[in-house]
Amino acid sequence: MKIQQIKVNFVRLPLEEPLVGAPYMPGMLREFFTVQIQTDQGIEGIGVTTFGGKLVRALRAAIEDFGELIKGDDPLRTEQVTAKLRAASASCGSGIAMLAISAIDTALWDIRGKAFGVPLARLLGGLRDKVPAYASGALTRTTPNDKLQRAASALVEKGYRQIKTQMAVEGFTPDQEIERIRLIRDAVGPDVNLMVDINQRWSVAEAISIGRRVEELGLGWFEDPTTCDDHQGHAKIADALTTPICAGEYLWGIEPHRQAMSHHAVDITMIDLLRVGGVTQWMKVAGVAEAFNKPVASHLLPEIHVHLIAAIPNGLVVEYMPWTWRLFDNPPIPAEGELTVPTGPGLGLKFAPDLFEKYGVG
Repeated sequence: MKIQQIKVNFVRLPLEEPLVGAPYMPGMLREFFTVQIQTDQGIEGIGVTTFGGKLVRALRAAIEDFGELIKGDDPLRTEQVTAKLRAASASCGSGIAMLAISAIDTALWDIRGKAFGVPLARLLGGLRDKVPAYASGALTRTTPNDKLQRAASALVEKGYRQIKTQMAVEGFTPDQEIERIRLIRDAVGPDVNLMVDINQRWSVAEAISIGRRVEELGLGWFEDPTTCDDHQGHAKIADALTTPICAGEYLWGIEPHRQAMSHHAVDITMIDLLRVGGVTQWMKVAGVAEAFNKPVASHLLPEIHVHLIAAIPNGLVVEYMPWTWRLFDNPPIPAEGELTVPTGPGLGLKFAPDLFEKYGVG
């Protein structure tokens, strides 16, 4: 089998928060590149990438240049193909090159699953057919306080037993931050797993000080409380608090994850498919996490991450941030707080039939 052609399309999805109809998050991802790798045997694999910003044209060029580079290669030799791409972009570091490689790597795994006639989750290990999912994106730091409790209650009414909100609200004092979290805890009760995302906005001292004051609320985790590459700082926070520290979404490639775990900077490893380098690299980081006895959570792209979390023994939970559901025809949707792995071969996904007509930008 040979790679024959790579198609790249740019789509812009509507600004929306479909879980409870909350105000959408400023800066939310809604622009994506779709990738279709076609083979000489008629099998097509799909992938997705983006992270927004002003360099979208550069990202498109990277994907297309990589596509030309791997024409004629065997798509089943995933390590060989992605190693070739990493070598070709070695002087560029991570960033755009990694985002491009991730989409291509994911599409290659989709081809592999289709070639062997099995879902990606089963190809990678097949531990489970369903995985827990938590609701994300409906309780942001820009959601007004007077709407928080109703939105949180609505998520529980939909069957979610795990939900995430944000702290580090612009202009809030620590007392105001804590009161905001209490409102949500009061709304959902003690049995719902309530996680909090800081998005790197606190100093180490702030994280420890505020973290200690909310420990009685029984939070599921503090996510990215300080700068992502401050492994020593995260380790201090983790040592000072009983609330688990979750981090990793901002890390590029394998090595920073090893550093985070070696420094005991995380209790829960979060892996982002796009920044880590695709399915191939994601699974390697998950293996390192297993060696360090760390559970793994996913970041964004739940339609693909459901396969990866389901495949590994230390898969904890999928983040259900519904920013990408419109990309796909019949995407997996959580029911009673769980996602079911698609049963079709490969990713078990197809791009929505009217995707490029309705949302294509060029």
